[in-house]
Amino acid sequence: MSKQRQTDESQVQSEQENQAATDEQVEQQTQETEQVAEGAEAAADEAQGDERVAELERKLSVLAHDLAQEKDKALRVAADAENAKRRAALEVEKARNFALEKFAGELLSVIDNLERALQTIDKEDEAQAKIAEGIEMTHKGFISTIEKFGMEVLDPQGQPFNPQLHEAMGMQEHAELPPNTVLYVMQKGYLLNGRLLRPAMVMVTKAASA
Repeated sequence: MSKQRQTDESQVQSEQENQAATDEQVEQQTQETEQVAEGAEAAADEAQGDERVAELERKLSVLAHDLAQEKDKALRVAADAENAKRRAALEVEKARNFALEKFAGELLSVIDNLERALQTIDKEDEAQAKIAEGIEMTHKGFISTIEKFGMEVLDPQGQPFNPQLHEAMGMQEHAELPPNTVLYVMQKGYLLNGRLLRPAMVMVTKAASA
C-alpha cells in the first residue's frame, strides 16, 4: 500500500512538473507572440507614418508649384500693367507734342510776317516808327509766349554752320570771316523742346578766291 502511494505521488509530481514546463513554454511562446505582434504593429505604424509623410510632401510640392504659377501670373500682370501705363504715357506725350507742333507751326508764319514787316519799315519816318514800335511789341509778345511752350529761336548769324540746325541757301566769298560761317540769316529757325521744328535758312561763307 505504501509503495502504491509513493508511485501515485511520483506520478502526480511528474505530471505537475510536466504541466509547469508546459505552462512555462506557453508563457514564453505568448511573450514571443506579443513581441512579434508589437513589432508588426510598430512596423505598420511606421509604414503608415511614411505614407502620411509622403502624402504631405506630395501636397506640399503641388502647393509650391501652384504658388510659383500664381506668382508668375502676378508678375506678368504687373509687367503688362506697367507696359500699358508706359504706352499710354507715350501716346499722351505724342499727342501733346503733335498738337504743340501744329500750334507752333501756325504761329511761325505770323512771326515771320511780323519780322518781314519790321524789315520793310523806315524807322526814320516818325509815323512808321510808331507802327514799328507796335509791331515790335507784338513780336516780342509772340516770342515770349512760344518760349513758355519750350520753343527756342535759332538766329545763328556769325556762328559756324551746323547742318543739323541750319539749311544753307547759298555760299558767298568773304575775306574776313572763316569759311562755313553763317553770313546772314534769311529766315530764323526754331527748336521745340530740343527738337528741330524748322531749320534756319542761312547764307554761308566760303574762302575767297586767290
